[in-house]
Amino acid sequence: MSQTALTVIVSTYNQPAALECILTALRRQTLEPAEIIVADDGSKPETASVIHRHQLKAGVSIKHCWHEDQGFRKTIILNQAITLATQTYIVFLDGDCVPSRQFIADHARLAEAGYFVQGRRAFIKESAVGDFVAGRVSLLGLAVTGRLSGLFKAVRLPIPIVRKNQGQRGLIGCNLAIWREDLLAVNGFDEAYAGWGMEDSDLCSRLYHLGRQRKLVHGRALVYHLNHPVASRAQVQTNQERLAAVLASRAVRCAQGIEHHLR
Repeated sequence: MSQTALTVIVSTYNQPAALECILTALRRQTLEPAEIIVADDGSKPETASVIHRHQLKAGVSIKHCWHEDQGFRKTIILNQAITLATQTYIVFLDGDCVPSRQFIADHARLAEAGYFVQGRRAFIKESAVGDFVAGRVSLLGLAVTGRLSGLFKAVRLPIPIVRKNQGQRGLIGCNLAIWREDLLAVNGFDEAYAGWGMEDSDLCSRLYHLGRQRKLVHGRALVYHLNHPVASRAQVQTNQERLAAVLASRAVRCAQGIEHHLR
């Protein structure tokens, strides 16, 4: 399959050291993305400084999409970032996930009409994140010392394992690739979701209802999650109820989505 030019959208909130590591990794890919957009949910100026330094050095466009900090509004800033994307295929990467060197090339090869791609993630223990981000320890060193978990998800296999389905298990937004036209067809992320939880499952479920399938991939498009204290789960039950209603109704478009950013 021919490679697809793509946009990478990196969501972030007040994690400048992690973002520094991620942008460095994106600039060292075997295949460069066509553009990088940082979807910033209201970070302090340190994040803007990191982005500016990379804008000066990068060979590709890096855009900073920011709005004021008014709590967890990730769905809104992601929708705004999507409107800035110039490519037909978009890869979403969370600001606590460092991509492997072939991450972009893998996603470009996995792109296929009628599907979105769900990649997996391995986990770097919180106690080791500082050393890894600072370059004092390698992934191999983390694995040998037991500070990297999910080892099966950390290894690039000679032949990827790809399962095509419409399953709910394993839907995560930190390593997710979707055609831009499909995002627009379902009206993007549902901005009615407040706080952490279920917004990614909601988006993917509406893509299922649109008639798309998931390519769940092991052994390609690897990312390494920088473990950190968990965000508040105060809205999880409400968000689960909202998702249950979407699944029951088989809704395709959300009422409060990307379209109002396109006017």
